[in-house]
Amino acid sequence: MKINFWLLLLLSLLNTNLLAQVDDSLFTRLQAISNNGVDFFNVDGIEITSQNMPGEFSKKNILKKYKRYNIKESDLVVSDSILGGQNYVVSKSEEIITGTVQYTSYYFIENNTGGITAITFGGFHPGDKDFERNLTQLILNKKIPSSLFHRIEIDSINFAGRMIKLGGSCHWMGINNVQCPYNGQMNWSVHKTLVGASAGITDQYNLIKSKKVGKILSEDTVDILFEGKPAKAIKAVYDIKGVKSLLVGMSGAKTLTVYFVAAPATLYYVSCVMSFWDNDLIGKDGLPALLQEVMQLNVPKS
Repeated sequence: MKINFWLLLLLSLLNTNLLAQVDDSLFTRLQAISNNGVDFFNVDGIEITSQNMPGEFSKKNILKKYKRYNIKESDLVVSDSILGGQNYVVSKSEEIITGTVQYTSYYFIENNTGGITAITFGGFHPGDKDFERNLTQLILNKKIPSSLFHRIEIDSINFAGRMIKLGGSCHWMGINNVQCPYNGQMNWSVHKTLVGASAGITDQYNLIKSKKVGKILSEDTVDILFEGKPAKAIKAVYDIKGVKSLLVGMSGAKTLTVYFVAAPATLYYVSCVMSFWDNDLIGKDGLPALLQEVMQLNVPKS
């Protein structure tokens, strides 16, 4: 009995050490926002949500309280024994455009208050179950540092390890997606590798192109400075006249310019999409203020 006890203790310590190492790496890339009872996370191009609901853990309550996920009772059959307790795990995929598939994992878990926690993972590549399980446990055990959560009211943002002051006029359009009226918009994700960042920007490019935001007037690969270092960006200019969109109609703009970049940053690598309307406040360097915070055009030749 003593041997079993010490063996279990040793395994527990080893697991704790391993988890801590994973956490240290993860927490340098993870960003979060909490809004109206839902926590939103972004890391490695993966969008994650977490929401708690009261009520007994049952298939009936899951279907009732999380209707927006379009989960059927026949989907609730697989459990993850490593998570412990009552839970259901659902994996779905959908080709949203030709060649681009959206993968979503749903975790429904009985939490320690007896209610239901639903955690979702969404991305354009099949989910890593070890990663999903690890982050699910961190969320359930309230181990996500509060320092990773952005305030809803924006004064500054953590852009891949560098704080950027924006003032009070900007607002969140989503996790790691900020818009500053007449000064541009950008969304980004922090990745462990440049390969991951490049894949993320390809997914974003294909998705935006599929939405047919307007007629493409031009598309080029241009030299830029991104976070002070030379990089390449895809620059696309769209003619948005006649596009049926409330946002476009309110802006009065005629063209939309978008830059797609995958490059090193202060921490790890970033996939970043930056855009602005032709009637934004564009500086002499050809960029509005928000984009100027992270990139420069007309890179001087060495």
